[in-house]
Amino acid sequence: MNILILGYGKMGKIISEIAEGRGHHISGKINIENTSDLENLDPTQVDVAIEFSQPEAAFGNISWCLEKGVPVVSGTTGWLEKRGEVEGLCLAKNGTFFYASNFSVGVNVFFKVNAFLAKLMKDQAAYKVSMEEVHHTEKKDAPSGTAITLADGVLDKIERLKEWTLDQGQPIKESQLPITAKRIDPAPGTHIIRYQSEIDEIEISHTAHSRKGFAEGAVLVAEWIKDKKGILSMDDFLSF
Repeated sequence: MNILILGYGKMGKIISEIAEGRGHHISGKINIENTSDLENLDPTQVDVAIEFSQPEAAFGNISWCLEKGVPVVSGTTGWLEKRGEVEGLCLAKNGTFFYASNFSVGVNVFFKVNAFLAKLMKDQAAYKVSMEEVHHTEKKDAPSGTAITLADGVLDKIERLKEWTLDQGQPIKESQLPITAKRIDPAPGTHIIRYQSEIDEIEISHTAHSRKGFAEGAVLVAEWIKDKKGILSMDDFLSF
């Protein structure tokens, strides 16, 4: 399979290594230094694109793929205010767009555990809910896309919480889920959800030991979507 790598930073390099190790050919590696090469790339020589770039580049990268009929797998966070436009373009072009805030199988199981716990705690108003996430210092967006997905899982189940907010020392409303975002090296990613009362505390957490799980998941998804159409997610891939 011919794979185009959009975003050749740390994640892109690991993805490239894993893909080649699985017998795939890398048909292009696009990063901030050679973005003009994308316009000269022959899309017929690309079976699927894997997009792990920067927030400011993601929309353009994904749109190029959909316009050219190239299935695209994206894991870039921090650009999702334009997700609706991308999904509309995907449908209009009868294309293939797969997005996940995290491609790790373990994290996606953790999403389900988080939602289940939130459902159990939805009527337990004595418990204050909070979240903490830790990533490496090169991660630009805060909170992380994974943290936002986890927050949405809580908000979907607990009606007294109306929105999440990044905790930067400001007063937190009763209706807000505070997220503390820390940037510490080296830290591939830790996410903790706490339910705290005067009596006790419940905590669930997930810690990634390396980026390999994310990268390997992205390559497996790329193999899976090659001949599929539509807007797809990890729920589709894992058949949750």
